[in-house]
Amino acid sequence: MRRFFVSRLRAAVALRRMVAPRTNACRLVYGESDLLPGLVVDRFDDVAVMQTLGYGMDVRKDFLGALLVREAGVRRVYLRNDAKSRTLEGLPLFKGFLSGEGDTAVPIHEGPARFVVEIAEGQKTGWFCDQRENRLAAALYAKHKTVLEAFCHTGAFGIQAALAGAQSVEGLDVSAAAVALAESHAIRNEVAERCRYRQADAFDELPALEQQGRRYDLVILDPPAFARSKQAVAHALAGYKQVNLRGLRLLRPGGVLVTCSCSHPISEQDFWAMVQAAARDAGRPIRLLEQRSQGPDHPVLAGMPETRYLKCLIVQTF
Repeated sequence: MRRFFVSRLRAAVALRRMVAPRTNACRLVYGESDLLPGLVVDRFDDVAVMQTLGYGMDVRKDFLGALLVREAGVRRVYLRNDAKSRTLEGLPLFKGFLSGEGDTAVPIHEGPARFVVEIAEGQKTGWFCDQRENRLAAALYAKHKTVLEAFCHTGAFGIQAALAGAQSVEGLDVSAAAVALAESHAIRNEVAERCRYRQADAFDELPALEQQGRRYDLVILDPPAFARSKQAVAHALAGYKQVNLRGLRLLRPGGVLVTCSCSHPISEQDFWAMVQAAARDAGRPIRLLEQRSQGPDHPVLAGMPETRYLKCLIVQTF
């Protein structure tokens, strides 16, 4: 049994060293896609943040933690076993250090950008590594441009845009804590003079900005999941259409929309069809520049479509 886990963890670590060499933050183990169902591990610098989401992995968490220290080279292991899905198997909710101790605010870097991950309080394991390549891809369209980042959360999309030479970045989030975090990241990256954040509900603020006559060169939409089940798909697509329509109307001619969905029940085909419908209703012809998904540290297992969940479309208006 020990040889089984050692072999699969070594393979997972080897893949990440190959596909994520320019960052110290990545998905180290992605459950079924690494043939380790029920185990999720994100690495942030010298810390492995581990989730054991099933009984079979949970009873081996001490062994797995020690294995991560030995094979992945981390110094500390932090458990984020506060996911509600654990209760389906009668497992308690818990978070705290399994191995080592120290500050739970961990500095990371993604390309030229520097961030701080709060592993104890951030969503899921503390950071969304799956959008890393998409943030860098979106930044390529930002030089000398005005940028609006709705649902900004940590501000990571906008910070990358500012570092790529954006003229200005305006970030919106309904959470005051998210706004404060984004502001701290702008200061850390020395782009605060070009980045402004404020607390606002995007569903209310986007139409207000349109009425004010505001227009942008690049609009980024990265909302939380709107659909967690098939039953919620129709309602979710209506919400996505509303926010994408508003985003498209805020673009100048030739402007670029970066729009994302992490809702697995919504297919890539349905998401693209929704964006096209939003463009028709907005009266804005568009063309697709890039169709993207999660980064290669989140590989997709053949035969398990659930492991491909992230949609990221980059479209241009006329």
